[in-house]
Amino acid sequence: MYKQVKQNFPLKYFLGDNENAIIIQIWSVMLANLLLTILKSKIQRKWAFSNMVSVVRQHLMSYINAYSFFEDPEGAWRELIRERKEKDLELQNTGFPEWRGA
Repeated sequence: MYKQVKQNFPLKYFLGDNENAIIIQIWSVMLANLLLTILKSKIQRKWAFSNMVSVVRQHLMSYINAYSFFEDPEGAWRELIRERKEKDLELQNTGFPEWRGA
């Protein structure tokens, strides 16, 4: 576990300078490691742990169902694109200014 945490969650820089901030950051890394380990054990498709960490890091601010994404990445993206197109059409039909004509 130590090697996995050290390779995938580099703790070179701490966000805070007091003891409590460092402890919170270390526990956050341990929690993220645990969650990804559980997810890896539940999915059928084989992923390298480091690849899973990279994908999660890239899509932290995206709302995707992680389980379905890691099971079928292509299908999850198609579903997300379809939902966004439907939302854009709905906004276009209602005349809201949020619609950008994508």
